This record gives sequence, structure tokens and C-alpha cells, in this order.
Amino acid sequence: MECPCQSGNEFSLCCEPYLAGKKQPSTAEQLMRARYTAFTRVDMDFVNATHDPKTRKDLDTEANRQWAERAQWQGLEIVETSGGGPDDEQGTVEFKATFDLGKGSETHHELSQFVKRNGQWFFSDGKNPKVKTVERNDKVGRNDPCPCGSGQKFKKCCG
Repeated sequence: MECPCQSGNEFSLCCEPYLAGKKQPSTAEQLMRARYTAFTRVDMDFVNATHDPKTRKDLDTEANRQWAERAQWQGLEIVETSGGGPDDEQGTVEFKATFDLGKGSETHHELSQFVKRNGQWFFSDGKNPKVKTVERNDKVGRNDPCPCGSGQKFKKCCG
């Protein structure tokens, strides 16, 4: 059987050893693929165990379980990886997971952050790669144009 992570490898030689606890992923991408496979198999124990202990309290296991159970998983595309190699301590994996909840195909596009703790990779955080955080360090004066782009002075708009 081909692995659900679409690596092109057999499940028994790809993600199964990770899900069974017989082997640890040596890269962030391997863990990403194994976590996707865990969702396709509704293996929330693996999903929880590979979530960073520092952010695990934010994990909604029941919502993840319900999503995984309802979804017809259609595929995983790894868009890009940065870091996350065997000798790295951090890495990112951008991916697209396609699924159907009964209303047609949907795509979950995420930039996942991974961290290695005591030699083991963990998923730490994920965000939408299309959303860019803007940080402004300039102090806005009362009579300066409002940074929200309204065209008004700051004091008359957001000030």
C-alpha cells in the first residue's frame, strides 16, 4: 500500500514505523508527512505526541479528531522546506493538504514550524503563509497621515 503522505514509498517503509513508535523522524519534513498520515488514519495519539510540549496546551484534540474523521483525505503537497534537517534544531515546512468534507475539495495551506527537543522533532506552530505580519516601529504624529490608509490625519482617524 502506498503511503498516504504521497512520498511514493510504501506505507510500511515510510510513515508506518513513525506512527508505530518504532522509529523517530530525522527531519521536519518526515514528521510533517507522518502527521498528515496520522490525520488520514485518525491517529490523534501520534498527533498529540508529536506536538511541541511547550504549545500542547493549545491543542484541541477533539476538534482535530472530528475534522480527521469527517475528511476524505485527497493528498499532500510539500511546497517548500527550510532547515529541519538531521543536524538542525528548527525548520519550516510549507504544505497543502487537500480534503473533502462533503462539499467539494478544499485545501489547507500552512507554513508549519518545527523544533527539535532532545533529538526529537515536534510540530510547534502553524500559520497561513499568505498572511504577512506588518510591524511598524515608527511613531505616528497626530498630524501625520493615518497608517490605516484612510487618507485622514491620524488624530481624526485612529489616533
